[in-house]
Amino acid sequence: MSNYSKWFRIPKDIVFGWGCLAYLKELEGQKAVIVTDKVMQNLGFVEKVKGYLAEAGIESVVFDQVEPDPCRQTVMKGVEVMNQFQPDLIVGLGGGSSIDAAKAMWIFYEHPNVTWEEIFVPFTGVPKLRKKARFVAIPSTSGTATEVTLAAVITNRDVEPNVKEFTLSYEVTPDIAICDPELPSTMPPVVTANTGFDVMVHAVEAYVSVNATDVTDPIALKSTAMVFEWLPKAFANGNDKEAREKMHTASLMAGFTFTNTALGLVHSTAHQIGAEYGIPHGRANAIMLPYVVQYNTPAVASRYADVARAIGYESKDAYDGTAKFLEAVRGLQKLLGIPASIKDTGVDEADFLAKVDKLAENAMKDGSTPANPRIPTVEEIKNIFLCAYYGRDVL
Repeated sequence: MSNYSKWFRIPKDIVFGWGCLAYLKELEGQKAVIVTDKVMQNLGFVEKVKGYLAEAGIESVVFDQVEPDPCRQTVMKGVEVMNQFQPDLIVGLGGGSSIDAAKAMWIFYEHPNVTWEEIFVPFTGVPKLRKKARFVAIPSTSGTATEVTLAAVITNRDVEPNVKEFTLSYEVTPDIAICDPELPSTMPPVVTANTGFDVMVHAVEAYVSVNATDVTDPIALKSTAMVFEWLPKAFANGNDKEAREKMHTASLMAGFTFTNTALGLVHSTAHQIGAEYGIPHGRANAIMLPYVVQYNTPAVASRYADVARAIGYESKDAYDGTAKFLEAVRGLQKLLGIPASIKDTGVDEADFLAKVDKLAENAMKDGSTPANPRIPTVEEIKNIFLCAYYGRDVL
């Protein structure tokens, strides 16, 4: 991971604020492949990006076939385009799916002989990049923060249940992140809610991570407070420019934290129900958060009380602070229309019970689990899943 006990690594260049998409005109390069989805095409952002690149003298082609929770097959289709066009810039444009798919394409474009199994080995599996291309990330959601992180999540649909696998390598941290609030301002309320909750989970899991530091802690607390203040406003009025910018900045800040601390059991479990049942990632995180907080409380109640204090809730002791944080989380869930349990999303009970053992095993193997403040057993993860399905407290 590192020869040093602590570190703080983010992209070299980060630009943010309204209108900063025009920073593309200042890039240097010859050819760019834009990796995106049909939504970005339909909203006109692909043409805007191509136009700015053209002003910089950069020729570009578009791969717009990225689907939600992109799979291995989609990645390899994109690699074919890169092999033919030979870009020296790769531009990931869109939500976490597009940017993560672009990161994986980048790996195979530069190292065609590397295997999937190799690149998912944490910290050592991805070979050195940037021999052929640099990477530019332009997020369209205020949520995943993959534009500043070391991760790329790819779904393996060749196994049952489906599994989300991911790289953990600072090699795939983008060279440039361009965070223009104009892009997420097009999100409908449900996407605003899901991705906004993802921001909060990133920050909270970073704050309670075993790798948390004095550098990441204040950023995590601030970004959490920003979510509670600004997400309801962005959800209620997507045209609120201040709320949109604050949420985009909060997402960026949360990304700074968790790319340097890793995440935890909320993500480990959310990855499984997201991959298998198609629950959007941020919504899956939102559902799992209260149950994992209950499980983690014996280990880090004082840290959850810190979070409660950051969002305006004083407490008489650590457990009271944790209870107030949970109350705030559930209140925000209700306000945003997020289901309180897995069952409430429509997941069939018999199917879930048939798969819960495997879901728990996969969550135990997930790369986020080791940073959780309380290391679970597979049976404990299974219990968390069952409680989350039925809406029961984790005891």
